[in-house]
Amino acid sequence: MPKPLALDFDPIARADELWTRRWGNVPSMAAITSVMRAHQILLARVDAVVKPYGLTFARYEALVLLTFSRSGELPLSKIGERLMVHPTSVTNTVDRLERAGLVARRPNPLDGRGVLAAITERGRQVVEQATRELMAVEFGLEGYDEAACREVFDLLRPLRVAAGDFDLPRQEGPGREQS
Repeated sequence: MPKPLALDFDPIARADELWTRRWGNVPSMAAITSVMRAHQILLARVDAVVKPYGLTFARYEALVLLTFSRSGELPLSKIGERLMVHPTSVTNTVDRLERAGLVARRPNPLDGRGVLAAITERGRQVVEQATRELMAVEFGLEGYDEAACREVFDLLRPLRVAAGDFDLPRQEGPGREQS
């Protein structure tokens, strides 16, 4: 994990002050900068946990997805769709997992041109061990309680809806909690 900056001031708050002086008050600049920095911090934390298993967080997510499937295997296209990544990224991820012996590729019997990625027994062991460790550190969010984690989820959800990641059910709608 990278060395903490240990600055005696908040650089994002400082940038916000300077931005306001130069271009006016734009709270979204400080918000996006905070989100991007949080992403860097969290990715470094979770990658540090999964690295001893030869994984990145992206590869870990693919293994988890395969464990969630009924048969332990999914078409590469479905993996990309569910993880919301480009097909090239899925191919690269599956290539690396296959080289590590954590997944195996096989032809899709339902699609003559398609390929399935199937989690191996070793892959199942690795994902279970890595998951226990990630849960122990609260996925890098150990400074937040359950309510705060739900609030972060709720705050970012409209952004994901607006990006077209998914449609909200009619009864839920923006700004309404899911039942």
